[in-house]
Amino acid sequence: MAAKRHQARDNALTALFEIDLTGHNPALVMQERLQANPLPSKAAEFMNRIVNGTLENRSKYDSIIAKYAPEWPVDQLPVVDRNILRMALYELENEDTPVKVVIDEAVELAKTYGGDNSPRFVNGVLGSVVRNEAIERKIEKKVADAGERSAQRG
Repeated sequence: MAAKRHQARDNALTALFEIDLTGHNPALVMQERLQANPLPSKAAEFMNRIVNGTLENRSKYDSIIAKYAPEWPVDQLPVVDRNILRMALYELENEDTPVKVVIDEAVELAKTYGGDNSPRFVNGVLGSVVRNEAIERKIEKKVADAGERSAQRG
């Protein structure tokens, strides 16, 4: 199944690339991708979730990218890099895929489709997101726990 999920991510990236570059209808683009590169139904569903989820949350993911790569305005990033990061952020947030797998897959896509610096850039941004978001969640949990203890005492 791992190979099929990799193919689904590949299809998703090429679909997101086309949609981002041309503004074509996402449903038609996904249909064309699946005709050109057929996938088993579970992998096709995974691809559709990635594309639709990434598009629905694009501005949120762009804000995260801007936060962790401030020297690179999102609209000036290479289209491939921008969409690899967006779909990896979608998968980190919404799928049960292990973090290491998401990052490894994103880096592999960057090696295949991106420029010479793309794999290192994608790895760096995603690594920073994962590290910093984990720290923020720990801080939020400590604050919430402290608030609960305070409420219980009061």
